[in-house]
Amino acid sequence: MSVADGVHLLSIPTPFAVGRINCFLIDDDPLTLVDTGPNSGLALDELERALDAHGRRIEDLQRIVITHQHMDHEGLLGVLQRRSQAEVAALDLLAPVLSDFGAWSERDDELAEALMLAHGIAREVVIALRSVSRLARAWGAAGEVTHRLVDGGTLEFAGRTLHVHHRPGHSPTDTVFHDRERGVLLGGDHLLGHISSNPLLHLPVGGKSGSPDDGRPRALRHYLDSMADTGAMEDVSVVLPGHGEPITDHRKLVEDRLRMHERRAAKILRLLDGRALSAHEVAHELWGKVAVTQAFLALSEALGHLDLLSERGEVVEQRSDGVVRFAPA
Repeated sequence: MSVADGVHLLSIPTPFAVGRINCFLIDDDPLTLVDTGPNSGLALDELERALDAHGRRIEDLQRIVITHQHMDHEGLLGVLQRRSQAEVAALDLLAPVLSDFGAWSERDDELAEALMLAHGIAREVVIALRSVSRLARAWGAAGEVTHRLVDGGTLEFAGRTLHVHHRPGHSPTDTVFHDRERGVLLGGDHLLGHISSNPLLHLPVGGKSGSPDDGRPRALRHYLDSMADTGAMEDVSVVLPGHGEPITDHRKLVEDRLRMHERRAAKILRLLDGRALSAHEVAHELWGKVAVTQAFLALSEALGHLDLLSERGEVVEQRSDGVVRFAPA
């Protein structure tokens, strides 16, 4: 399906709750695929069929662009790179994550384990989640970035220029690509119309996504700043997201998301109401069983808002028995 001048949407299945991923074929010189889908035979088969519908093969690809580090966006990178010999373009901060995907994922899981234990998730649940995460890594794969992009730089084609912007928050490496002439923003998972992107707690990669001295990532703070930067962008008539339908009013969506996060922070402050709760306990009161079945996602969201309240001096941290709790200031 054509979604912009010379840009075709390729809808690829994933095993994740978010559903299908939108990959984009840019029919220009070089012929470019933006994101790959997860590392699965089904995803590869559907990608090949989608390319064939446009008269193309994997071997025709000349460039592969990766928007961020999550497995549904980079999982087929190694396979496609070997078959096409295409150059791989990605943010410079993303390159070491992709080249050493397995080891990086293990270090990321170590951080997640420490955060979950420190913020009230039971050890047996943490152990189970670590096992699930190791199994899930098969959906991702390593790949070598041959063209390192920089924040504020450009990616050139014969018939267009994409301006590169680092937008950390959903992940530390989220990157958006802006075709100013056509008003098109290739947004990855930075902005999604039908759901709010989770500000996931990941191992920092430096730059805008670094952590303060306590070592705890501030994913939501980075995400709010990134959304504000995107909301201020001009010459954007459509955002092509990594999941869901194109977004035709990015400023309104950003405003809605910023207000939603403010409302959630205020709700958490009211929920504390003289009590000291761990981030996991807050998540459980907000989302019930979701805080157990999707424990790390819920923890990331709750802890992000508690950190915002802490920055404003509205809550204070208390530590006892190795667990961090938050209480009204």
